[in-house]
Amino acid sequence: MMRARWFLALALGLWISALGRDRFDAWIDATILPPLAVEMSVEVLDRKGDLLRAYTVADGRWRLALPPDRVDPLYLRLLIAYEDRRFRDHAGVDPRSLARAVAQALWNGRVVSGGSTLTMQVARLLEEGTTGEVAGKLRQMRVALALERRLSKDQILQLYLHLAPFGGNLEGVRAAAISYFGKEPVRLTPAEATLLVAIPQSPESRRPDRAADRAEAARNRVLARAVGAGVLDPETAAAARQEPVPGLRKPFPALAPHLADRARADQPQAATHRLTLDRNLQRALETLAQEAVADRGERLQVAILVAEHGSGEILASVGSAGYQADLRQGFVDMTQALRSPGSTLKPLVYALAFDEGLGHPETLVDDRPLRFGTYAPQNFDRLYLGTIRMREALQLSRNIPVVELTEAMGPARLVSAMEKAGMKPVYPGDQPGLAIALGGVGVTLSDMVQLYAALARGGVARPLVWRLGAEGPEGQRLVSAVAAWQVGDILGGLAPPPGAPANRLAYKTGTSYGHRDAWAIGYDGRHVVGVWMGRADGTPVPGAFGADVAAPILFQAFNRLKRKLDPQPAAPAATLLVANADLPQPLRRFRSRQAAFGPAADAPAVAFPPDGAEVERLPSGLKVKVAGGTAPFTWLADGVPVVIGSEAREAMLALPGAGFVTLSVIDAEGRSDRVQVQLR
Repeated sequence: MMRARWFLALALGLWISALGRDRFDAWIDATILPPLAVEMSVEVLDRKGDLLRAYTVADGRWRLALPPDRVDPLYLRLLIAYEDRRFRDHAGVDPRSLARAVAQALWNGRVVSGGSTLTMQVARLLEEGTTGEVAGKLRQMRVALALERRLSKDQILQLYLHLAPFGGNLEGVRAAAISYFGKEPVRLTPAEATLLVAIPQSPESRRPDRAADRAEAARNRVLARAVGAGVLDPETAAAARQEPVPGLRKPFPALAPHLADRARADQPQAATHRLTLDRNLQRALETLAQEAVADRGERLQVAILVAEHGSGEILASVGSAGYQADLRQGFVDMTQALRSPGSTLKPLVYALAFDEGLGHPETLVDDRPLRFGTYAPQNFDRLYLGTIRMREALQLSRNIPVVELTEAMGPARLVSAMEKAGMKPVYPGDQPGLAIALGGVGVTLSDMVQLYAALARGGVARPLVWRLGAEGPEGQRLVSAVAAWQVGDILGGLAPPPGAPANRLAYKTGTSYGHRDAWAIGYDGRHVVGVWMGRADGTPVPGAFGADVAAPILFQAFNRLKRKLDPQPAAPAATLLVANADLPQPLRRFRSRQAAFGPAADAPAVAFPPDGAEVERLPSGLKVKVAGGTAPFTWLADGVPVVIGSEAREAMLALPGAGFVTLSVIDAEGRSDRVQVQLR
């Protein structure tokens, strides 16, 4: 049967040769070719063109673009020597190879060599046809002859590089090299190159990950043929035979998965996406993110963002510690999730205040209990330091001074500055309140890094960019260069976390209400890095503080970014570098609206319970506290004295049953404060 098929093929070949040239040419020209545009995997590349992530084609196959000039020349020489020595000379069908194949089949009673050219193999791969049937072989010849008339040799070779089967869902030399060797095919060892030549002959039975012995035997046959053809010397071939074949497939690169998905959704028709990311840095920070949450429970999550603040280009974007559907909700891109920024907005408040002449780093400000209408903010540690410099107030992240500054400017001014910085803040209600200064607003990690980049850039805001070559709008001034430098100088004076290198990294930490978010954002003279830690579902993480959990990750991220920090710029010429005593009189002490029109700074204030609170009355009574004022103190409930002449700042009031009650405290100088609470 086999001999009959080959006799038929030979007879048909002789019949074709007997036809007139014109009729033959017309027959070839009339060939209906299969589609030559092959669907390729969508690729996401970094700033240098290195592969970050690839996507399978519609039918789940890996098929990556590979021009001939991006593959090792040794592989091409081996391929042509083994498959089609006269590839560059024939017109698609090699009569000499075909005649030799027929003669060998007749002599041996079986097929010894197929006689197919690379062009004929491309024809079969394009049509996904068979190899053994006579009709199929004739169809391959006709398509091959037609292909040679419409495509160049390099174009045909490129189709082979894209379509050659390598077992499973691997198609093309590049997909095979990445999967079997974990590398691009631009540089291959002789053992690797010959293995890639051997597998397509029988891709399923020669898969190295399933049949390493057969793959090795096939590779060694290619090595022997290469020596005979003079492509390899015997010594090189002998060394290649000692190299083991890979026993497992390696995963395809899947770096920056969240940003890669965004790029693809942004331009769904693009075959290639070039990002501003640096692959090595991205890989290092993804590893850091995994290490950061290891042994910290199954729900803690982390996100890291790195940008070059001069250009606004994002160099690394880690949306989660792992791109998977687990309890951490790793599929959620936490660089884009709305979260409370805690204290990380405070540098902007101070920069705006410096700009508006409300203060200077050396200006004195009071850290004491205050109430703004029904809003009574407290420091995170519930302690008060009295009169301190604004430099210290920012470095120690005191809440009362920053709320006073926000009240003096108006919270709408703060929101306007955030929007000018390119942020998209989300806050409850129609109008922002003073709580926005302490994190009562929804922002993203990307927003916050963009804000700190503006401070690092001397007060000029511009959007971050992640697509290479994309140009955002011209930067606009957010705060003056002097105010931006002053804030950076203050933040640069913060001590690093324990174990971190001592340097002048300007950074700020933050913790949102209920320990739901832990932040650390910092910058040097060139880069800005933001770190967020928490749970993706927004539930609290007991005991998680930005300074404890996020700041060490920030410093480690900088260490993996570079060995040495870039220096901060020098102070602008207009910067006032003097002590408090040498400041202009209005800048020596901050006086808020409340201080100007309200009680004196040392007036008594009910520290507990806060105004409007609902509190539980214990059997022994209600515990109250007073801040400020001069002892002794008198406490009244609904105007009736309950405690008289107390030297202590805490007292236990014996009160009647549940309901609303007005509590008042009077100090030795007759100054007073009062609150209304509901007893349960």
